[in-house]
Amino acid sequence: MAKTENKIVVTGLNVWFLEKQALKSINMYIQENHITAIIGPSGCGKSTFVRCLNRMHETVAGATTSGTVFLDGENILGSDIDPVMVRRKVGMVFQKPTPFPTMTIFENVAAGLKLNGDKDRKKLTVVVEASLRQAALWDEVKDSLDKPGSSLSGGQQQRLCIARALAVKPEVLLLDEPCSALDPISTGKIEELLHQLKKNLTVVIVTHNMQQAARVADFTGFFLLGELIEFDVTTRIFTAPADKRTEDYVTGRFG
Repeated sequence: MAKTENKIVVTGLNVWFLEKQALKSINMYIQENHITAIIGPSGCGKSTFVRCLNRMHETVAGATTSGTVFLDGENILGSDIDPVMVRRKVGMVFQKPTPFPTMTIFENVAAGLKLNGDKDRKKLTVVVEASLRQAALWDEVKDSLDKPGSSLSGGQQQRLCIARALAVKPEVLLLDEPCSALDPISTGKIEELLHQLKKNLTVVIVTHNMQQAARVADFTGFFLLGELIEFDVTTRIFTAPADKRTEDYVTGRFG
């Protein structure tokens, strides 16, 4: 039976980039071993919110925050917390597949491990295979591990990036529009993969695709103009939303 503890608890989160406020007093929880979808129109703060969950927002010049993001009860926004350690626990996959172009498929998956100091080839081989299997890519690439990661199709490259993130054994996986550039078959493989991954991971996905959120997510948060308008079980968000703005968005009246 899936756990129901909160893996992440966000309270009073505000984010500014210089003078512009991107997020306004966000309060939200993310349950362990579940998939949470973040939906909303372009520019509403979805990506900013997800990047706060592993402090990637800090890579943007002029970013400031207030509020808290608790991961397993520890405020990861605290000044005494090393962002590198946070990112080891909370992996991220971006909208555009980003395999390292000069590295082989094997080297792409092993990159994070090597960065952490793991050099033992036998161990790397075991982890690379396990990660590619987890990402549902092993059978497609097992005979071409020495080929460049960039030689794969777009959908395969995205699964390679997921395998690379999984190799360092994160506890949370963030995906920012991971299927927006993919064909329907590749999208279906990613969605099927997410259902498998949540058995061992907590997953947060940003998506513009309403049908995708309805298919894969246990919980859904609707963002608008930097505010969290509504957060609930996905079926309620799409069938009986409490806020008229949510209803208008999920039924296609704007967005």
